[in-house]
Amino acid sequence: MEAVINTQHIHILGICGTFMGSLAVLAKSMGFRVTGSDANVYPPMSTQLEEQGIEIMEGYHPNHFKLSPDQVIIGNALSRGNAAVEYILENGIPYTSGPQWLAQFVLRDKWVLGVAGTHGKTSTSAMLAWILEYAGLEPGFLIGGVTNNFSESARIGGSKYFVVEADEYDSAFFDKRSKFVHYAPRTAVLNNLEFDHADIFNNLEEIEKQFHHLIRTVPKNGAVIGPDDDSAIDRVLNMGCWSSRQQFGINRSEKSSEELALDLGTFWNAELEEDQGSEFRLTKYERKSEKVEKKEGLIQWTQTGQHNVRNAMAAAAAAGHVGIDVSVSCEALGKFDGVKRRMELLGSVNGISVYDDFAHHPTAIKTTLDGFAAKLRSTKSSYRLVAVIEPRSATMKSGVHQGKLVEACVAADEVLWYQGEDMGLDFKPLVSSSVFESQVFSSVQEIVAFLTSSSRSGDHIIVMSNGGFEGIHDKLLSSLTSVGVK
Repeated sequence: MEAVINTQHIHILGICGTFMGSLAVLAKSMGFRVTGSDANVYPPMSTQLEEQGIEIMEGYHPNHFKLSPDQVIIGNALSRGNAAVEYILENGIPYTSGPQWLAQFVLRDKWVLGVAGTHGKTSTSAMLAWILEYAGLEPGFLIGGVTNNFSESARIGGSKYFVVEADEYDSAFFDKRSKFVHYAPRTAVLNNLEFDHADIFNNLEEIEKQFHHLIRTVPKNGAVIGPDDDSAIDRVLNMGCWSSRQQFGINRSEKSSEELALDLGTFWNAELEEDQGSEFRLTKYERKSEKVEKKEGLIQWTQTGQHNVRNAMAAAAAAGHVGIDVSVSCEALGKFDGVKRRMELLGSVNGISVYDDFAHHPTAIKTTLDGFAAKLRSTKSSYRLVAVIEPRSATMKSGVHQGKLVEACVAADEVLWYQGEDMGLDFKPLVSSSVFESQVFSSVQEIVAFLTSSSRSGDHIIVMSNGGFEGIHDKLLSSLTSVGVK
């Protein structure tokens, strides 16, 4: 159903999701009255919404519509049979999808910088928005998470530039196109591409087709930015690309970088000072006539892992497309403070540190653990790295990535798996084939009790989940505080 142009009161179903919550913040800043409902209300998004004065109702009840909203934005987690959805349809209440609303009310007449990919969308979007802000461009943005450099996850901004996290997940139950098809970016970042979202895609080829649809919307004077070593993205681009292209890579030789620049026009290389990626030299190679011009800068920051190095290169390349110099991007990234739920230190009790991380795919788990382990090794101190993992996404639950999970966790000294409901994942081989200590638990209480009794000073506990995980972080910190430590 088409959006109603003169809406004043918007009600959002699924408001605590990362995308919908950010959309709510945008709408509130634009002068709309915003209310919302969600089945799962948990921080940090619920906290941000409450701080914005947005009323949140728990559950999806028809009586919520006594508020008489002018329009309902329906999140993609809702489907036919949901009581609220059925009420909307039966009573003819105007509705739309989040991506469609964003395109219609916000992105029109904007220079959209869209960040897509299986991993790193939130971090890269946050880095890019921060670079533009640091350069004085006052960008608008919608990021699927709460960043530490900004007080909100979304804002309209004061310029034509708008950074959006461009998700390949479907738009709504009535619009099965990927969200990013609505955004029409002028600058498109494709960070990486792997199979995910097994609940809506049958294979990687189907996802590649959606990415092809995204590429078809980028104008000729736009840019498509991606890595130099991703075969899936290469296949997408081989389907057709009508815009200029840029690539980025790690530790390419001078000769190779120049050759790629001559071929593509622009190539970005990161020369790592050490494996953990906390310091690296970023060089832009750009073709000028028949020669290659170099611009470079040094990035020293608090982020770790080669995945974040790649995120930084993608952000700098996108910023370069709107005219920001390499040196400015490097300065900005040196002041980048990260994103909540991305290796966020929540607290330390008697030498035991507890972190929260959003990783929920084997590749994300591996890059996070590998990067943090490298950082810990560089300190030359005694430590144990303990990962607590909730396989919560539909893809993880299905068991599609069963064979990749042990390898993903090799940097950890111990892994605790949370076996929730509706699991197609077989935990027995995960435990039996692990080279690290590995156990399976069926309740958060059991995990907290085990960690409370077994943890010791020097332990780093990383809790990995794309959900609230029943508030395990606070429960663990509280329990550790109450009993002391070995």
